[in-house]
Amino acid sequence: MQRLINIVRRFSDQRIAIVGDAIADKFVFGSISRVSREAPVFILRHEQTETLPGGAANCAMNLVALGAHVSLISVTGADEPGAELRTKLDSAGVNVEGVIVSEKIQTTTKVRILAGHSHANRQQVIRIDYDAAPLNDPELREHLTSNLEKTLSSASAFVISDYNYGVVDAQTIDVIRKTKAPILVDSRFRLSDFKGFTAATPNEEELENLIGAQISSTEQLESAAKDLKQRLGYRALLVTRGGQGMMLLEDDSAPVHIHAVGANQPVDVTGAGDTVIATFTLALASGASFNDAAHLANYAGGLVVMKRGTATITASELEQSILNSQADR
Repeated sequence: MQRLINIVRRFSDQRIAIVGDAIADKFVFGSISRVSREAPVFILRHEQTETLPGGAANCAMNLVALGAHVSLISVTGADEPGAELRTKLDSAGVNVEGVIVSEKIQTTTKVRILAGHSHANRQQVIRIDYDAAPLNDPELREHLTSNLEKTLSSASAFVISDYNYGVVDAQTIDVIRKTKAPILVDSRFRLSDFKGFTAATPNEEELENLIGAQISSTEQLESAAKDLKQRLGYRALLVTRGGQGMMLLEDDSAPVHIHAVGANQPVDVTGAGDTVIATFTLALASGASFNDAAHLANYAGGLVVMKRGTATITASELEQSILNSQADR
């Protein structure tokens, strides 16, 4: 317990750079007032709209909430969602000097509509995605590469946060390989494109997509993860499994299964993967073993899924979760 807490207390000494797709997560809250006369649908009375950093930007928010010095390398459009996104990041303490503002694209935005009766919890009923155009402009790509190169000598660790919106390409990968710091990968659809880095944090569904088969047993999970780790050439692979916890594969060691902590029923899993890789990366940068880093990421994941929306946790919350877990044993 004390070893894990000591790692958390070194978080504030670390400088983490993130390169990836910054997303504006917009939440529209409303109460159900009546059924429309125009169509068999509910009419929502608007209550509030909130925009939060998502994707790579959410990972940055988690890192800075945990106490790290954070630089984000990304791109947003010169539009309202992009401005809201950058303001939230800057206000939280994220260095956004590496975030390019371009009139050639729109900010990737995910609008979630949350509805419910007056005194009931709001539930997500639909999501509307506004996807950015591919980043094919050579000048824009060169600017991204230049911003990334500026962080190579100062960062304690790097996170590649890839949501397949185009920020991370072959050129970006070539640049980031120049660093000797740990490089952690979170890629929603293209993990097989990121070979030879330190570790990755896929969830079980992503692992199934990569192997092209449904996982139905612990043995199959272990075998699939081992094959993927070898194919990618990683030192470790941390597979997140929702309510079933996590599984860590490290070098040639036997798989380590980590039970989930916290409540059995999550409130909201939106952005939980960003919290996991942020904590895992920060722990490794702070000198933790893969095993200790995985356990800290597990505590962090258990905390953030009990919060609504795209949320973060703090170092003090993480410490308290460790203490509470030990007290319950």
